[in-house]
Amino acid sequence: MAIHPIEFRYGSYEMRGVWDEQSRLKKVLSVEVALANAEVELGMIPKNAAMAIKDAASNVELERVREIEDEISHDMMAIVLALSERCGDYGKWVHFGATSNDMLDTATALQFKDAIEIFFVQARRFRSVLTALALEHKNTVCVARTHGQIGIPTTYGLRFAIWASEVDRHITRLKELTPRVVVGKMNGASGTQAAFGKHGLKVQELAMKHLGINSVDVSNQVIQRDRHSEFVFWMANLATTLDKISIEVRSLQRSEIGEVSESFGKKQVGSSTMPHKRNPIKSEQICGLARVIRGMVEPELLNNTLWDERDLTNSASERVIFPEVCILTDHILRTATKVTKNLRFYPGNIKQNLELLNGLNMGEAVMIELAKKGVGRQEAHKLVRECAMLAREENLHMQDALLDNSTIRQSLNREEIAQIMNPYDYIGTAVVQVEMLAEAMQAKEKKDETP
Repeated sequence: MAIHPIEFRYGSYEMRGVWDEQSRLKKVLSVEVALANAEVELGMIPKNAAMAIKDAASNVELERVREIEDEISHDMMAIVLALSERCGDYGKWVHFGATSNDMLDTATALQFKDAIEIFFVQARRFRSVLTALALEHKNTVCVARTHGQIGIPTTYGLRFAIWASEVDRHITRLKELTPRVVVGKMNGASGTQAAFGKHGLKVQELAMKHLGINSVDVSNQVIQRDRHSEFVFWMANLATTLDKISIEVRSLQRSEIGEVSESFGKKQVGSSTMPHKRNPIKSEQICGLARVIRGMVEPELLNNTLWDERDLTNSASERVIFPEVCILTDHILRTATKVTKNLRFYPGNIKQNLELLNGLNMGEAVMIELAKKGVGRQEAHKLVRECAMLAREENLHMQDALLDNSTIRQSLNREEIAQIMNPYDYIGTAVVQVEMLAEAMQAKEKKDETP
């Protein structure tokens, strides 16, 4: 019976496949095969042993591994015994010179490699959606908000461009961390490679070459968890970006604002008791799961604080952390892509909110123009602020309050004030910024960015 929501509610089939029990077993067995191949090349075990181990590895059954583990209470040794019993006389050469974490940590690196490849594809897809929206809405003027209050105008295009740029940085970080995270080891019980004798360094090099990954430079019995922590933190960092974007979607979908909303299916139900409701449930889901993902950072950091050459405190928590954080991060990344791609815009509400303060939010534009006329920036700020206070208190349009000020009228006439206060003319280089960012992102899309 399914218990964890990952089993029935969250996660893609693709990412779950990286972390399921059968996949994990295959990765561990592939490391055993790589070790055998390396040792045959170095003349450490009989020539036919590697082929025998490879053939046997394809026939090891998960149920048999479980049976053995129930008897001996050691997960890695259960795999070794299940593999050995299928190798006949060559079974005695399985796992020769290795310790458990040579296999387990290297298998984890292989799983990380698969997960990272998925993240590259999905993150680039999300960046592409955001870039397309930035271009589509580069001229969609709207209010900017600081402290939750309406400020000067901005554009939806600039918002999407900012998010696209942030996601692009996550892609760059992932590319940079991959060589540090996707590494394997064959260093033995304490890191000295003593059981491999004089061939230790070569065994590690050849085994990792067979697996298509890099070797650690040095390690003790385990790969140091600063590497793994960096990957977990990357996922938490990405999740926080998705959280931020989703919070913005939720805020803009508020009934009082109503500028954008998640798509809503024809048969979708928003509330069990309020038939009119259209709730931003996907964005809320992203925000909720981002909290869980961020919560994985500290335990993985603590997994680097092991005793001496190692202890076992990291093992149990990582069985939870690695699959859960990868699956949930992949899930909310895919969800965010769908939400943003299918956003609905409400131009009428965007325009209404742009005009909601009766011109008060255009005070900066007036201040800057007065300063250009020689009034002085600080004096102009004082004058415009006084007009804004008057407009609020007497419920005036800001333009009328400005025209009532004799000092301002000496520098600006009615037509000039009206022109200055046009919000559609006060977006600076927003369009150019979007176009430049989009050009850069589109150029990156043409390159192969796989690690």
